[in-house]
Amino acid sequence: MSPRTLYDKLWDSHVVTDMGDGSALLYVDRNLLQEVSTHQSFLALRDRDRPARRPESSLAVPDHAVPSDGRSEALTGLAAAQVARLADNARDFGLPHIALDDPRQGIVHVIGPEQGFTLPGITLACGDSHTSTHGAFGALAFGIGASDCATVLATQCIVQKRARTMEVRIGGDLPAWVGAKDVALNLIARFGAGFGTGYAIEYRGRAVSAMSMAARMTLCNMTIEAGARVGLVAPDETTFAWIEGRPYAPKGDAFHAAVQCWRTLPSDDGATYDASLSVDISDLAPQVTWGTNPQDAGAIDGRVPDPDMAPDDAARAQQRRALDYMGLVPGTAFADIPIDRVFIGSCTNGRIEDLREAARVAAGRRVAAHVRALVVPGSTPVKHQAEAEGLDRIFRDAGFEWREAGCSMCVAMNEDRLAPGERCASTSNRNFEGRQGRGGRTHLMSPAMAAAAAVSGHLVDVRQFE
Repeated sequence: MSPRTLYDKLWDSHVVTDMGDGSALLYVDRNLLQEVSTHQSFLALRDRDRPARRPESSLAVPDHAVPSDGRSEALTGLAAAQVARLADNARDFGLPHIALDDPRQGIVHVIGPEQGFTLPGITLACGDSHTSTHGAFGALAFGIGASDCATVLATQCIVQKRARTMEVRIGGDLPAWVGAKDVALNLIARFGAGFGTGYAIEYRGRAVSAMSMAARMTLCNMTIEAGARVGLVAPDETTFAWIEGRPYAPKGDAFHAAVQCWRTLPSDDGATYDASLSVDISDLAPQVTWGTNPQDAGAIDGRVPDPDMAPDDAARAQQRRALDYMGLVPGTAFADIPIDRVFIGSCTNGRIEDLREAARVAAGRRVAAHVRALVVPGSTPVKHQAEAEGLDRIFRDAGFEWREAGCSMCVAMNEDRLAPGERCASTSNRNFEGRQGRGGRTHLMSPAMAAAAAVSGHLVDVRQFE
C-alpha cells in the first residue's frame, strides 16, 4: 500500500460503501448533540418511528443558550424550552445526557475531549461547525446539519464527500505571549478565509508538536474559519498522556492496546498532500482582528488598513463595509481603539490553560472603570479547577465577572450579548456582524490579549506586561 496521510487512514477505515462519485457512506463512531441544533433531528426520528441505532455512542449536553449567570433560575423562554426538549429527547431515545446541573456540564467541544469521549482514530459528528476542534486528537470530526444528525442517530452512518488533503507546516518556536489563537488568526489573514475550502487540513511541524492539547484544540477549532470542515493534528505522546484516565477513555490493558493502534495513525513518510503551505512563527506578534471576518487580522502593533490600498474592487468594498460597521478610521493604530466589553471563554479559548494565561495578566491589576469583563469557563470541571487554583479570586479581585460554564457571549443566544455599538475584545472564534449581539463590534484575540485590553481599557500589546 502506498504511503497515506492521517486523513486517508481515518477515511479509509470508516468507509462502509464507496459511492463511486468521490463520496462514501461513512460509519460514525460518536455523536455529540446540543440543545439548539437537534430538535428537528429528533422530530424526524419520531415521524418515522425510528429508534436511535446506538444510543451509547451519543452524548447530549446543553451549552449554547444556557445562562452563565444565575443558572436554572435564569433559564426562561426559548432557552428553557430548548434545554427541556434536549433532556426529553435524550430520555425518550435512551441517549446519555449531561444535564444543566450536572458537574460535567459545559460547552460540547470542551466536554467531549474532557470526558475522553473524543479519541484518536474515531469519526465524530456534531450539529455545530466547530466540531473541527476534535481533530486535535487525530479524530475525523466534522459538523453536520439537523437532517444529517437524524441520519446518524438512526443509522450510525452518513454520506460524505472525500476532501482533498492540505498540509500546513508550522515551523519555529512560539514567542512569549503568542499562542495558538495568534497562529490561527495569522494563517487566515495570510492565506484568506477560504484557503481551506474543500480540504482536510493537517497541522504539522515543530511548533505544532510543541503545543499542548488545549493549543491544538484552539488551532483545529479555528479551521472552520479557514473554510475547511476538518482540521487535524496527528496523535502523539502528548495526546496519549492527556487522554489516559478520562471517564470515557479505555482503561488498563485496553488503553495500552489502543495507544499501539493510535501510533499507526500519523501520516506515513512519503505521503503526498494535494496542497502544502508552510509558515514560520518565530517572529509572530500577538494578533487582533479589525473587521467582520477572521481574515481581517493583523499584528497588534499595526494599524487599521486603508481600503484604497486593497488589491481589487471586491476587497475594497468588503473592507469599506467592515470599517463602516466597526466604526473605524483607516490608519488608526490598533492600540488606540477603546473597548467597552471583554469576553474570555468559548470553545476556542475557555479551557484551564486559557484562563491561566488571562489570570497572569489580570493578577494585581484592575479592569478599566468603563469596561465590563466576563470570564466564562468552558466547562464546570474547568470552573472547579480554576477555583481550586485561585484563578477566580484573581479575576474577581481585578474586577472581572466570574460566570458559570457555557457558550455565553460567543453566540449571543442568551443574555450575554453586546448592545448596538458596543466594542468587545473577545476570545471567541467569529467576528461576523451581529455575532455577539445586534450591532455589536467584535475584535478577536487570545485570552492574554483580552485580559490586557480589559485592564487597559483599549486594545493593547500584551507584551508590554512582561
